[in-house]
Amino acid sequence: MRLCEITIRPLGALGTPLWGDTLFGQFCWQVEYDPGLVNGGLDRWVKIYRERPFAVFSSAIMRFQDNGRIIYALKRPDLPRGWFFKKTADRVAAFLELKKIKEKPWVLVDEDGRLDLGRLAGHEELWDLLMRSVSLRQPALYRRLSKSEVQPLLLTYPQPHNTIYRLTQTTGKGAFAPYVMENYFYTPGVELALWVLIDEEALDLERLCVGLRRLGQTGFGRDASTGLGRFEVVGHRELPLPHHPEANACYTLAPCVPAPASYGEAYFVPFVRYGKHGDRLAVSRQPFKAPVVMAAQGAVFVLQDPQAFAKPWFGRAVTGVSKIQDKAVVQGYTPYLPLKLEGSHD
Repeated sequence: MRLCEITIRPLGALGTPLWGDTLFGQFCWQVEYDPGLVNGGLDRWVKIYRERPFAVFSSAIMRFQDNGRIIYALKRPDLPRGWFFKKTADRVAAFLELKKIKEKPWVLVDEDGRLDLGRLAGHEELWDLLMRSVSLRQPALYRRLSKSEVQPLLLTYPQPHNTIYRLTQTTGKGAFAPYVMENYFYTPGVELALWVLIDEEALDLERLCVGLRRLGQTGFGRDASTGLGRFEVVGHRELPLPHHPEANACYTLAPCVPAPASYGEAYFVPFVRYGKHGDRLAVSRQPFKAPVVMAAQGAVFVLQDPQAFAKPWFGRAVTGVSKIQDKAVVQGYTPYLPLKLEGSHD
């Protein structure tokens, strides 16, 4: 498989986080309406997706340019905090070090994909990277951001809603029932990278970009019809597959469902994906899929078999999740970065 990087720039707020399994599902809808995006059409590749995935999407990764280098900010691995510093008999020093780690939810990675657990970063480090990144590309934005205080580059805020009766343009008598939904917003100037593994027999980089460009124009995820989820594709390139000759573990780049007996130790945050059909099936009589328990991106799995690193993805596909769409499949796969873990830490 080939590893492709698609660089996108958000054009506003998002109603749904840009996570790999959701991106895969919405890309499949693009293929459904334009079968030419994938050789042989979508049905052919969905049938064999459990044995041979034609595309595996990562979640969105913040991407910065710094003195000609590309630096990525990934979620800090879901390892116990003791992995990130050397043990010490001084309990006060250990407590202060743990506190510092808590304030650094990101880890910085260079283009080679080598994950160094010592390169943790907080909001200040990411803000500095953003300022250096936009200083050359967007001088006007740089001047505006330089007047702002340091802030997280990914913000969430509540968006109030209410149900409106369109004939009267009111909520109706006794029907005022406001509710709140969470939206996501990246600081202006932030660029995101999507790492996508593609099967060359199924599609190529150019058609992948076409599908994602259309997805960005129509809107991704929840409330796309009201303007959320817009983004533009600003770049693309092919990357070498990450390699670490001494790797014994993998760091996941998207939510995944690990295959049984494929790993030994595991460090992850579980969550339940309450999936919903997209596009026209979202307004069908059965819009929801069966729930799927997944491991969030940033998980670390110690692999049992060294030969497993021959595959550039980890996890498995999940089928049988829909009562109205037999061919529905959940991307339980994820791209990963190989990692060497030594010893064990509490």
